[in-house]
Amino acid sequence: MDRLIYTALTGMNAAMDRQRATANNLANASTPGFRREVFAVTSATLQDGSIEARALARGVVRGADMTRAQVNPTGQPLDIAVQGEALIAYQAPGGGEFYSRRGDLRVAPTGLLENGEGLPVLGEGGAPITVPGGFRITVASDGTVLAEDPAAPGAEAQALDRIKLVSPQGSQLLKGIDSFLQVPGGGALPDDPTARVTPGALEASNVQTAATLVEMIDAQRAFEQRTKIIQTAGQLDEAGSRLLSMS
Repeated sequence: MDRLIYTALTGMNAAMDRQRATANNLANASTPGFRREVFAVTSATLQDGSIEARALARGVVRGADMTRAQVNPTGQPLDIAVQGEALIAYQAPGGGEFYSRRGDLRVAPTGLLENGEGLPVLGEGGAPITVPGGFRITVASDGTVLAEDPAAPGAEAQALDRIKLVSPQGSQLLKGIDSFLQVPGGGALPDDPTARVTPGALEASNVQTAATLVEMIDAQRAFEQRTKIIQTAGQLDEAGSRLLSMS
């Protein structure tokens, strides 16, 4: 059988993976702080100096587009939008740290400060932030979590901890299928003491819906084109077999 079919098959797989990444971007177009996945297709064959007319293709999510998105005021005291390039540190389900720009925070029934996806927010010491029950919780511009006792309206707010804000500059980051960023090998990003947040606001997703829909259509058409190539390869193979039988 002509090797063309294998070339087209890897192209189909790459187009399908591109559709999955694009669909995930579309699904998170309204997720606060979401960073668009960047997909790339590269050659999966060895380069020996010869012309590769039928190079196999490999499609992977190269990383995340870290372009900042629009910040929208919400008026909610626990909503925060990170300024600059900093990231918020969250505790990963299996241990370690996840990073995101998502700042829709809330207090869980257990007293943990978490985001809208249920991941605990880490403090400066690397431990999840716990807040006392019944207190009014706010976040200062430097990320400090403040607690006010409703029973003592004139008392000064108590600083519980500071949200761990980290700098991604100069560090490699991987984006997992859960849409969170992490350091390869389970490492951690360094703290950024100069990072600031905007309380009462949320940063939107940086997914451009119209452009992403066009990408989805393009990926679908690429998949269909490679399907036709496989059909053509099959027809050529059948024609060759008929010629051999006639001879």
